[in-house]
Amino acid sequence: MDYVEVEEARERSGLRLVLTAGVPGPWSEAAKAVLHVKGLAYTAVRQRGGEANEALAAWTGQTSAPVAVWNDEPPCTTSRALLWLAERLAPEPRLVPKDPEERALCLGICDEIHGENGLGWCRRLIMFHPILSAVPVGDPGRVAVQRMADKYGYSAAAATACTERAVEILRFLDARLASQRARGREFLVGDALSAADLYWATFAALIDPLPSELCPMPDFLRGMYFVPDGPIREALTPALVAHRDRIYRDHLILPLDF
Repeated sequence: MDYVEVEEARERSGLRLVLTAGVPGPWSEAAKAVLHVKGLAYTAVRQRGGEANEALAAWTGQTSAPVAVWNDEPPCTTSRALLWLAERLAPEPRLVPKDPEERALCLGICDEIHGENGLGWCRRLIMFHPILSAVPVGDPGRVAVQRMADKYGYSAAAATACTERAVEILRFLDARLASQRARGREFLVGDALSAADLYWATFAALIDPLPSELCPMPDFLRGMYFVPDGPIREALTPALVAHRDRIYRDHLILPLDF
């Protein structure tokens, strides 16, 4: 993917999307998926994972990705705000259902996947734990990980509790798919693609990344993302994997470009 630096992006107009460059970060991949389905063109802006990102902080008030900025409007610094911006700029196809009950369900499922204490949040804490447990304070190799861990409120106790929470979310998603299939439906909410499907497809990488020919990520990162045998792996059912694969096959672009 072709990136511009923050300083250049800040001088441009139109839609700019700040992404973690060089890795398939699920929050960034989800943002790209939303804009792809909407058919919205954007300028990709580089964020460097684990670094200070001072220029990004000066522009958007924070240092993480993704961030969407439309013309001179305030930056959308959360996944929810970015989704609503995309809905406004391209009302069709809808990714947030019109029906209030389905809309609430869709947004709730999205939060379970990408929000605070959601699946992605929990997997991040679990990934930080072995590094922060083994690398001593003050070691240069710990700095970047510690910076990210601090954003997520890392503690050993929180990381330990995250396995149960991740399993709970995966079981909920699997049950949701089963309920939809029983009604002859192929998506997590209603009878059409929604943001919930896109978030599941992209965040599944934090348990079982797509194969290297479809997602050419660094080997060290693939090792961190991949979950071996255990409760989380057991909760990742064939139905959940098949749904991930179908969403990518039918609605997104492969191989991934980051």
